[in-house]
Amino acid sequence: MFTDFKQKRKKPRLLLHVCCAVCASYPIEYLSDKFDTDLLFYNPNIYPKEEYEKRLEDLKNYSDIKKIRLVIIDCETSVFEEMIKGFENEPEGGRRCEICFSLRLGKTAACAKESGFDYFATTLTLSPHKNHRIINAIGIESADKYGISYYESDFKKNNGFKIANTISVQFDFYRQSYCGCRYSIR
Repeated sequence: MFTDFKQKRKKPRLLLHVCCAVCASYPIEYLSDKFDTDLLFYNPNIYPKEEYEKRLEDLKNYSDIKKIRLVIIDCETSVFEEMIKGFENEPEGGRRCEICFSLRLGKTAACAKESGFDYFATTLTLSPHKNHRIINAIGIESADKYGISYYESDFKKNNGFKIANTISVQFDFYRQSYCGCRYSIR
């Protein structure tokens, strides 16, 4: 008659968009108690190809170590270039970045919905160079569009960025010197 409360409760499933192992490290740790998490690597903005491959290789290794499933979506560089056309000279953090966030979070939301996840999120809010309010607003907009829940975050808070740096040193992750697109190199 009564529900067996000793029965293990399943955690909600979350699809976490990741841009690199460094930025994924702390969010993976932080979210592990709250969610069953899978990772999604969809970053058509990353330039050049060698940069893309370095980031992906570290992420593959880390996901193997952490025993977390990693889904990789083809680069689609042409989609990114088409979407940001006319915004190439925007300053870092400007409209070009918002378009890029929208592209990546929209794809993550669509994949999460299609695959039966309860939530999606992104590691992009770990960076001290990115505005978590803008990223979260875009995440919420994507969630509404695709009919799925977005997990709002500011992963740099509570020493998140510092912890990520410590983890990245421990695992000897490749540390990039720019966001990813060719326009952010300058």
